[in-house]
Amino acid sequence: MRPVALVSGSSRGIGAATARAFGERGYHVIVNYLQNEAAALEVVSSITSAGGSAQAIQADVRDEEHVGRLVDQIAGEHRRIDVLVCNANTARPTFEPFEDVTWGAFLAKLDNELAGVFHLTQRVLSVMRAHPQHRGRIVYVSSISGDSSAGLVAHATAKSSLNRFSRHVAAFAGQFGISVNTVAPGSVETDASATVNSAEIIAYLAERSVFGRQMVPNDVAQVIASVADPSFAAVTGQIITVDAGMDVLAQQLSFVGKRKPLTAD
Repeated sequence: MRPVALVSGSSRGIGAATARAFGERGYHVIVNYLQNEAAALEVVSSITSAGGSAQAIQADVRDEEHVGRLVDQIAGEHRRIDVLVCNANTARPTFEPFEDVTWGAFLAKLDNELAGVFHLTQRVLSVMRAHPQHRGRIVYVSSISGDSSAGLVAHATAKSSLNRFSRHVAAFAGQFGISVNTVAPGSVETDASATVNSAEIIAYLAERSVFGRQMVPNDVAQVIASVADPSFAAVTGQIITVDAGMDVLAQQLSFVGKRKPLTAD
């Protein structure tokens, strides 16, 4: 019997690439989506045509009843959930400067972000604990903005809250042999980011990347799938940054730019 991986928000972007990565690794993949059934079915088709196994299930992961039906269906059909990847983009960031962000928009981002992981985590943990081997894996998809103070106050605060939430879940779930980690990507080239990243920003990211380009969804997806692998059993409660070296390369470029050339004595 194939292990089962549930990937929320996996009809596009990082989620779709993650679903395919698990399909390649022999999992039966639950491709969760909110509205775009055609895109979800396309992801399923790409997995099955490559010899994998997958199905698409619609659910709003912010809604407790939706999550209950989703998890009950998976548990009823497969008797197990081995991996949960919480990836769904539950609310778009507000891009206005702080003084222009309304309390309603700020609160909506936090509420949607945490609701999108809270209900799934509670329900899936109960299924994982019921499995006789208790070797479940939970991976949250956050962002490097969770450790940033540069703009996007609602988004950054929500991701920071997610990071702290994940560590509390890790502390609780560890007693059951379930590991919990968070993958925090930097900027990734997706249809969503294409609407906000200028050519100048993309060039900046490429210069500060070990790839010499902006990251693409599969760069992050392969890390997520690796973190969920049994070989990562000793790693839990960690926030794993995936930024293609942007942080250290930016520091190096800054240092080189400021360094004075050496002169002979």
